Amino acid sequence: MGGENFSELINYLQEIPAVDVFGSGIFENGLWWVKFNIDIRHPNAWQVVQEIGHVVNYVSVNERLPTVFYPVSPAPYMNGGPDEFLSWIIETEDPDFTPDDMKEWLSGRLPQPVIDLTAWDVDDD
Repeated sequence: MGGENFSELINYLQEIPAVDVFGSGIFENGLWWVKFNIDIRHPNAWQVVQEIGHVVNYVSVNERLPTVFYPVSPAPYMNGGPDEFLSWIIETEDPDFTPDDMKEWLSGRLPQPVIDLTAWDVDDD
């Protein structure tokens, strides 16, 4: 998968409220990753975490994607709190599952249009 193009996935993620992508890469074994911040002060931040987590980690009991979404952080006692040091990763567990595949799965299941803040509102009443 050498030289895999991340631009479509990164551009899509950048449109999601509160998301700021700052890294991506490919491991020697061909597995890829994308790393980003989610502004936890944004009113839709936890909705974004829930929606991405659903698609990437658990879109279907019978049809799981070969991907994982999880938070990462250096030691908080040495650095600071989640505003500055909590970040998120999406990575694949199958080198045949491309960043473009991930973009298609997300864009087909996240609120539409993804950039519209009102599309992310959920009535919790």
